[in-house]
Amino acid sequence: MAKKSAINRNDRRKALVKKFSAKRARLKAVANDENLPLEDRFAARLKLAELPRNSAENRVRNRCEVTGRPRAFYRKLRMSRIALRDLASSGMIPGMTKASW
Repeated sequence: MAKKSAINRNDRRKALVKKFSAKRARLKAVANDENLPLEDRFAARLKLAELPRNSAENRVRNRCEVTGRPRAFYRKLRMSRIALRDLASSGMIPGMTKASW
């Protein structure tokens, strides 16, 4: 099980991303639009830099929904390889069995 503080910190980042996503997308569109004057684009970049760093989507870490483990994460299942194996061994995932030969 991961530290509760790390999981909570990641949850706060997710909330910030959700809160600022519209504003961030609007500012990015202005900053990247080459038809606008350079001053407007630069002003949009400055406003974008004033937003909280943790409101950027790439700062959110993918974590296992079961244990909070940050590594060996399967996106499709939203869990780590270890949690997946534990659930599969106990028969909690339909159609998945432990390999044996």
